[in-house]
Amino acid sequence: MAKHSAEVVVEGLKKILLNVQEELDEKVQSKVEKLIAELQGREHHHRHHPPCDHDAQRLDDGFHFFKTHIFDKHQECFNELAKAQHPKFLVFACSDSRVSPSVVLNFKPGEAFVGRNIANMVPQFDRVRHTEIGSVIEYAVKSLEVDNILIMGHSRCGGIERLMSLPDQTQTYDFIDEWVKIGLPAKKKVLEEAGDLPIEQQLTLCEKESVKNSMGNLLTYPFVRSAVVNGTLTLRGGYYDFVNGDFEQWKMCTKPCHP
Repeated sequence: MAKHSAEVVVEGLKKILLNVQEELDEKVQSKVEKLIAELQGREHHHRHHPPCDHDAQRLDDGFHFFKTHIFDKHQECFNELAKAQHPKFLVFACSDSRVSPSVVLNFKPGEAFVGRNIANMVPQFDRVRHTEIGSVIEYAVKSLEVDNILIMGHSRCGGIERLMSLPDQTQTYDFIDEWVKIGLPAKKKVLEEAGDLPIEQQLTLCEKESVKNSMGNLLTYPFVRSAVVNGTLTLRGGYYDFVNGDFEQWKMCTKPCHP
């Protein structure tokens, strides 16, 4: 039987104390020890949150709404989903809190297999790097046999803004800067073709061009390329403008495409 979540957290905190005790000042160590004591005391009462924990209450309230208004009212649908999933779409969207594809595109449970990351980027095929993205694509295409892969970009994307500002030594990131370099071909094209435009327009162009770059990168995955050539998979690009409430899309296919 899986361990209770509180037990797992307590064990993790104890490991922190053992491994880095010398580096922790007394104040931080005291807080960690206090947290362990609180977790152990609430281990069997995890559903009862202290009055000050508004975030925990928000999560409980959110699930209660879903359970009452969606799950309980569509029991037959969820019974079928419990057996297996058959999504038609794999969607890569940005981690931005404003662009949830299930909300923006009104996907119902079971309709879309979703991967989210900074700036909704897909790197080129590589068995060593970015395996988390590769595994999402591989499972969706090989096991779930989705009909479509959609890369959904969006307006005012912080990841694209960071890409366009590189190199920037005023602020350093351990992970973000290396990740957004996946979009360097998109940045290069925008600078070559529209480098004289205001930066706001360049950012919008790069947000869209980066989607196209990721669509091209998808074709470096052998199983994606094979499915596209065989006509069983369509690659789609989308752009959600949450400032004006617009959505546009385009697609890549080996046969003549029809709108």
